[in-house]
Parts: sequence; structure tokens; C-alpha cells
Amino acid sequence: MNRFHRFVLYSLLVLFALVFLTPLYVMLVTSLKDLDEIRSGNLLSLPGSINVDAWLKAWSTACTGADCGGLKPFFFNSMLMVVPAVLGSTVLGAINGYIFSKWRFRGSEVMFALLLFGVFMPMQVVLLPMSQVLGWIGLSSSIWGLVLIHIIAGLASTTLFFRNYYVGLPDELIKAAMLDGAGFWRIFWRIVLPLSTPIVVVVLIWQFTNIWNDFLYGVVFSGSDSKPITVGLNNLANTSSTVKEYNVDMAAALIAALPTLFVYAVAGKYFVRGLTAGAVKG
Repeated sequence: MNRFHRFVLYSLLVLFALVFLTPLYVMLVTSLKDLDEIRSGNLLSLPGSINVDAWLKAWSTACTGADCGGLKPFFFNSMLMVVPAVLGSTVLGAINGYIFSKWRFRGSEVMFALLLFGVFMPMQVVLLPMSQVLGWIGLSSSIWGLVLIHIIAGLASTTLFFRNYYVGLPDELIKAAMLDGAGFWRIFWRIVLPLSTPIVVVVLIWQFTNIWNDFLYGVVFSGSDSKPITVGLNNLANTSSTVKEYNVDMAAALIAALPTLFVYAVAGKYFVRGLTAGAVKG
């Protein structure tokens, strides 16, 4: 690649990055301005002084419908939901992938194909049956009901990721362990799982992002005390007031996005490594 082509390539990459990051920049600078500065300035101008009042209001005193407690309770609801849901769907997906790749049985390929329908099935199709099931088991309108929903909804994707990764592991490892007397679970915990770090990181990030950002399940299956952050953000943005506080809305949106931004900032390189190590192979 000559110097001119390299210059064009990097110029296009910088341009695309600027286009992609401009909305985030606008949200950030708007959240740090007061209303007078927002009205008198323009979207791209930097704030004259750093003002975090909008952040404090969005967190603790902004109205989300009839309640004026800010996003704080919704944020903690999401934390209580996302941790067990991510761990549960990841562990079950790893076990399923291990079975479908290394312990195949008669009909396993058909069962795996049927399971993959969950990857392509529209979420709206399962709302009614899931609602009925949650009612039958007494978990409707609760955080644990949302946890169960997200574990079930994510099982197809996590199984696919782990199965495709484990297909690339040598079968000789499993056979050698079986000759030494190791059983199903011992092989999984002592041999397979220690080799699964790249794909585990991929699945954890994938599931965390999907579950944290989900709105449909949150608005359908949550109760008054179990609404996640996405529902709280929607309620805040749609709450009518005499003056539209754009700075508070932008601060609230950034608060809702901070966990996923943090996860990608800290573990983004491991996500890429996991993909290139075989997460989409097979």
C-alpha cells in the first residue's frame, strides 16, 4: 500500500469515527450546560463552565412519571437483574455448547438446529407465553422473572457461541481424559472451561450489553418496583413538564449507557481477541 492510499484509508477511518462519535459528544456537552446556555449556543459548542446539576438531577430527583426519584432505583434494578442473568445464560450456554460439540448423542444435531430458532425468532412472538409462564410460577412483575426471561432468551445465542468454539478444541483431549477415568463434569471443569477464556469474555460482554440495553422485556414483564434502567429512561424522557430540560435528558441517557461503555472500554480488546480465537468459527 503506497503513501497516498494509506492517507486516504486513514482519512476515511477518521471521518467515520467522527460521524460515529458526534452524537456522543453532543450528548456529553449538552449534559454539562445549563438551559440558558443550551438556548443561546449551538449543539457542538463546548460548555462555558462545567455544570453537573443535570447529572445530579437525572440521578436522584428527575421525575419519571408520577415518581420523582430519578434513575437511581432503575439503575440498581438493572444491576440486580443483569448480573445473575448474564452468569446464568453464560454457564448454561457453556454446558450446552460442550454437550453439542463433544458429547453428541442421537438427535443432538436436530435438537441444536431447533435451539437455533431462538436466535432468529422475533421477541414479540414469545411475549404472551412467557407472561403466562411467569404467572404460573409466581415470578410475574419481579426482577427474578426478568432474570429468568433473559436467561431463556439468551440461551440460543450463548449455546451457539460456545458450541462453535468447542468444535475447534481437539477431541483427543476429551478422549485422553476419559481414558484416565475423568467423567463429564470433571472434563468440563478441569479441561474445557480453562481453555474457554476467550469465548467466555465474548459471551459475557455480548449478554451484558443485550440485557442491559433491553427495553421490550423490561417494559412488558416488570412491575412498579422492578423496572430496569431503559424503562426509567423512557419514562423520564416522556414525562411532561413546563420546560423541556434537554441537559437532564442527555445526562440520563449517558447514565444509562455508562455501564456498557465501561465494559467495552475495559474489556473491548478481549472481546475482539475472543472473536478471532474462534467465537464465530464453525
